[in-house]
Amino acid sequence: MTPSDFDDARIVALMQAYLDADYRWERDGHWHALQIGAPAPDLESAFPEGTSFGLLSAWNPYSVERPEHTNRLADESLNAALLASGAPFRPAFSSARNRTWREPSWLVVGIPAADFDAMARRFGQLATLYWRRGEPARLRAYRVRPAAASSDCVDWVG
Repeated sequence: MTPSDFDDARIVALMQAYLDADYRWERDGHWHALQIGAPAPDLESAFPEGTSFGLLSAWNPYSVERPEHTNRLADESLNAALLASGAPFRPAFSSARNRTWREPSWLVVGIPAADFDAMARRFGQLATLYWRRGEPARLRAYRVRPAAASSDCVDWVG
């Protein structure tokens, strides 16, 4: 299954769910909130060398639920790929505000957009978070923008 297998209505609904989700990253045993459309000064302070930031997961490719064991194996592969990249990274997660779903993720610091996008596509992600230092966090969607989809805070990279 790929993003092109979804009709536009499903993509619009999923993007809205992602825009409405909670995002958090961990440092020193504390969880810090991220918000799409807002800057992340605490994150930038924690990583002063970071030129860009992204939230990446290997769970449930294209938002199709898989067994936990399968997701954990994919997460281990993503962790290995992040280690090989040399980029700093920290545990993170995304979840529905009502906690009906939650996905472990990784906050990645300083990885170029092209490398980040390649990793997101490799692990079957329909969308991620990605932004540059000093800018607000943005949703990055790996599909052509449907006509009915919002473009606020979303970069449609196809």
